[in-house]
Amino acid sequence: MSFSKLHVKKDDMVIILSGKDKGKQGKILQALPKKDKIIVEGVNKVKRHTKPSQQAPKGGIISKEAPMHVSKVMLVCPACSKPTRIAKKEVNGKMVRACKKCGEIIDQTK
Repeated sequence: MSFSKLHVKKDDMVIILSGKDKGKQGKILQALPKKDKIIVEGVNKVKRHTKPSQQAPKGGIISKEAPMHVSKVMLVCPACSKPTRIAKKEVNGKMVRACKKCGEIIDQTK
């Protein structure tokens, strides 16, 4: 099974391009590359009816973030704070993501 590489990663800031949450910004909590989906903090909330369990002794209605398709979001550059597409650049023999608008490298080595 082959899957495409996502243009965003966990902990990236993104802006929503379409849907009921259009224009909102949030941090990526989880990336699901096999499904081409991501989970963004505070966006695409759904309500789930849960039975009582060890974690939730009362059960009830819980609101949580649902996965959304990666094509509905655009990366926000940490340097210029603008929504941008990414460019691939080679730095020290490694391919890294860079902002198309300001040219700043997005992937900082830790």
